[in-house]
Amino acid sequence: MTLSSNRILALVMLVVGLILLFFAYQSSQSLGDQVTEAVTGRFTDSTTWFLLLGAAATAAGVGLLLFGKSGGR
Repeated sequence: MTLSSNRILALVMLVVGLILLFFAYQSSQSLGDQVTEAVTGRFTDSTTWFLLLGAAATAAGVGLLLFGKSGGR
C-alpha cells in the first residue's frame, strides 16, 4: 500500500498542527502566561501564534485528508 504525496502532506500537517496545539497548551499553563492573561485578559504573543498556527495546520491536514485528491486514483 503506497500513500500519495497529498495524503503524506496531510498527515504531516495534522501531526505538526497537533504538536503546535500541545505547545500552545503547555505555554498557556506557564506562570508568566497565567499572570499576563490575568492582567490583560489575553495570552502572550507566542501562545497566540502557537494556537493560530496549530489550529490552521490541523484544519488543513484534516481538510486534505477528507477532501484532497488522491494521487493513486
